[in-house]
Amino acid sequence: MGNNHEIVWNSCLKVIKDNISLQAYKTWFEPIVPVKLEDNILTIQVPSHFFYEWLEEHYITLLKKVIKKELGVEGTLEYSIVMENTATNSTPYTVKLPALNRKSVKNAPVTMPINLNENQIRNPFIIPGLKKVNVDSNLNPSYSFENFIEGDCNRLARASGYAVANKPGGTAFNPLLIYGGVGLGKTHLAHAIGIAIKNQTPNKTVLYVGSEKFAHQFIDALKNHTTNDFIHFYQMIDVLIIDDVQFFSGKEKTQDVFFHIFNHLHQNGKQIILTSDKPPVEMQGMEQRLLSRFKWGLSADLSTPDLETRIAILEKKMYGNGIDLPRDVVEYLAYSINTNVREMEGALNTLLAQASLNKKAITIELAKQMVDKFVKNTAREVSIEYIQKVVCDYFDLPIEMLKSKTRKREVVQARQISMFFSKKMTKSSLANIGAHCGGKDHATVLHACRTVMNLSETDKQFRAYLEDLEKKLTIQ
Repeated sequence: MGNNHEIVWNSCLKVIKDNISLQAYKTWFEPIVPVKLEDNILTIQVPSHFFYEWLEEHYITLLKKVIKKELGVEGTLEYSIVMENTATNSTPYTVKLPALNRKSVKNAPVTMPINLNENQIRNPFIIPGLKKVNVDSNLNPSYSFENFIEGDCNRLARASGYAVANKPGGTAFNPLLIYGGVGLGKTHLAHAIGIAIKNQTPNKTVLYVGSEKFAHQFIDALKNHTTNDFIHFYQMIDVLIIDDVQFFSGKEKTQDVFFHIFNHLHQNGKQIILTSDKPPVEMQGMEQRLLSRFKWGLSADLSTPDLETRIAILEKKMYGNGIDLPRDVVEYLAYSINTNVREMEGALNTLLAQASLNKKAITIELAKQMVDKFVKNTAREVSIEYIQKVVCDYFDLPIEMLKSKTRKREVVQARQISMFFSKKMTKSSLANIGAHCGGKDHATVLHACRTVMNLSETDKQFRAYLEDLEKKLTIQ
C-alpha cells in the first residue's frame, strides 16, 4: 500500500502525457514527486510556489479530470512546496496548499508562509553587516505631483498615476507602465506616485529601483547564493517602482526572476509601476510572457510637451527658485529647446549661473549665446514655431491668424516669409512646414519661397524686412 501514491500518480501522468506537448510535460510534470495518498487526497511535491500557481492556472481542468478518474469524485489534490531556506541553513520547510479550486485561489490569494523573520532576509539595498529594519523608498521628494506640470502631452499618464496613488493595487492600472522619450518626466511621475502613496499610507512599503540596480543586485545574489533572500525581499514590497524596464532586454535570468516577483506581487494585490522608453509592442529582447503582463494594466505615454506646457514648466521652476526672467527670454528657451524637458531646465540653470557669475542682466542676446553653446549645433536649427512667433511679433499679427485660411495681404505676406525662413533655417520637409502654416501642401510652400525670393530682389522695403528678421532669427 505504501507505494499507492506513486501508482496513482503514474496513471495520472499517462493521461496527462497524451494531452499536452512533450516540452510542457517535461517542464511542468516531470519535476513533480508524489508524496502520499490518504483519504482520497493525493499530495504531490512541487519545486516552488510559482510552479504551484502555474499548474493551477494552466492545467487545472486536466488535473481535475485525471484525479477524479483515478480517485473518484471525492478525490482531491494537495501540493507540498519545499522551500530551501538558505538564510539559516536549516532543513527545508514545507508549505501545504489546497488545489483544484481556482475560485479560492483567485479571490483570496495564497500568501506563501515564510518561516523566517523578515529581518533575516538579506536586503539587497544594505551593505552586509549593517542592520536596517525599514526599507528606504529611494524616492526623491522634489519629484512630487505638485511639481509635475500637466499638459495634453501627459494628461492620461498623470491622471492614471493619481488614481494609482489614491488606491495602490486597487485599480485596473496594475501594472501602470509609463513610457516616453528621454527627459519627458517618466521618472518624475513614478516618484510622484510613490511619494503620494507614502504620504497617504505611511505603513505601505514603497520601493523605487532602477532596472540596472535590480539586475546588479540579482547578479550579486547569484554569486552569494542568496537568490531566495533576493526574491523574498522584493515579494515583501507593497508598491514596486521599476525605472527603465527596457534595460532587462536580453537578460534572460533577470527577466525570469522579475517574472516570478511580478506574479507574486500582482496576485497579492500589490501595485507595480514601470517606466520605459518605448511601449511594450516595441520592446526587443523581452520574453513574451513578461510583455503580455506589461499589457495587463495600462500603458500611458508621455509625449513632447507643447509650447504652453514648456513655458509653464520653466515658470514653475523659476517660481520655485524665486527668480523672475523677462518673458521674451522664457519664450525663447521654450521655443528653442522643444523636445526634452530635462535639457530645457538644464539650459535655464546654465543661463542663471552665467548671469550671476558674470553679473550680467539676463537678456535675449545672452540667452541666444547660451543656448548656442548648450545645445551646440541643434540650436542653430531654430524651430518653425519660433520663426512664426518672431515673424508675427515683427508684423504685429496674432499667430492664430498666420495659421488661419485668411487671404488678407499682410497675413499672406507674413505666412510666406515664415515658410521661406522655415525652409532656409530648419531641416523640416516642405510638407511639415506647410502643416505648421495652416495645413498647406508642399507646392504652396515652394511657391511662397519663390515669391519671397522674387520680392526681395525687386522691393527695397521688403528686403529690409527680411534682413531685420534674419538678424532676429540668427543666433549670434
